[in-house]
Amino acid sequence: MMLRTHSQTSGWSLTEQDPYNNVVRTTIEAMAATLGGTQSLHTNALDEAIGLPTKFSARIARNTQLILQEEAYIPRVADPWAGSYMMESLTNDVYNSALEIINEVEELGGMAKAIASGMPKMRIEESAAKRQAQIDSSQIAIVGVNKYRVAEEDSNDGTGKVDVLAIDNKEVLRAQNDRLDRLRSTRDEVASQAAMDAITEATVSGTGNLLDLAIKAARARCSVGEISYAIEKVVGRYKPEVKLVSGTYKTEYSKVVLKPGEKDPISETIKMTEDFAEKWGRRPRVLIVKMGQDGHDRGAKVVASGYADLGFDVDVGPLFQTPAEAARQAVDADVHVVGASSLAAGHKTLVPQLVEELKKLGATDTLVIAGGVIPQQDYQYLYDHGCAAVYGPGTRIPDAAQDMIRKVEARLHESEAISA
Repeated sequence: MMLRTHSQTSGWSLTEQDPYNNVVRTTIEAMAATLGGTQSLHTNALDEAIGLPTKFSARIARNTQLILQEEAYIPRVADPWAGSYMMESLTNDVYNSALEIINEVEELGGMAKAIASGMPKMRIEESAAKRQAQIDSSQIAIVGVNKYRVAEEDSNDGTGKVDVLAIDNKEVLRAQNDRLDRLRSTRDEVASQAAMDAITEATVSGTGNLLDLAIKAARARCSVGEISYAIEKVVGRYKPEVKLVSGTYKTEYSKVVLKPGEKDPISETIKMTEDFAEKWGRRPRVLIVKMGQDGHDRGAKVVASGYADLGFDVDVGPLFQTPAEAARQAVDADVHVVGASSLAAGHKTLVPQLVEELKKLGATDTLVIAGGVIPQQDYQYLYDHGCAAVYGPGTRIPDAAQDMIRKVEARLHESEAISA
């Protein structure tokens, strides 16, 4: 019954601004994990808030673990915090809080039913929205982002741009397709089909061990997509219901006590959306999309919840959309803006494709914006390919919302002038 634990340092805590601070953040988090007794550890690279890790940054991340092991000698002590009242008390607090959630899940009928109800995602997104509001309002300090910012981020004092790993997505797609073609042409097709049929039969009958069958199918050189489809064609594909957390961002941000003469960005933005609705007959409407194989949607959901609290009408697309699917949803919902959230370095491929798909559907007035993990050196490329704005890590939601409203109004005025 021993708990075998794998830990990963936080990618969320990494910042684009002052990126070398991320080495310190990762070291602290890695040390916390090892002092807590983790058996396995992954350390994030310093540039993961900017782009994909380079060999340089990955080596630092790897060496962080080696230094904790070989120079700090942490693994030599089984329980470094043993007997600490503070640590035992905090552990007890975590245990009691976790038990409350576990009991709640059990009352819902287990984790599968809890997932179907949307409870876990809503709890995570509520917590994320609250935290983002605390950062945007400077209730929580993030060094180099909302406190102790350097004057010149392009300087050579260790705070400026870092090298980013550039990936040719078209070449990756071509190479992967070639690998799949070779795989299917050289495998034992009878054996691989039999392995997939066995998975399908087990899914239909509800008997057998799907994990064991999936491993056998992989050994028969079946692809992940084929193994998944062997189940999907019986039970379908799970599509979570998209729900947004309401009120959390605005409520948390509003806890800040304003200084005399200081403007409230929340009230300012809400006033802008109200004025927009009065002038144009409806509120500004935005669709937040996650395209490609990037399966991370927490950042997109936080932004969507924030926009909704600021008076926008907000639609959210499902994970793994194609640019064509995102464009069709945008046209059907009659949105003013499509916001593409990027994490996995697909922005230079997916955002231009989205712009082109909108043009094919005649939605030339629909703005495309991008946000998330996008290197600054890629901003101009996106602008040149039809992107109206890029809101990188550290951008406050009210600032992005206000800029977006101004850009939508400018586009609407342009359309009016052309029509006249």
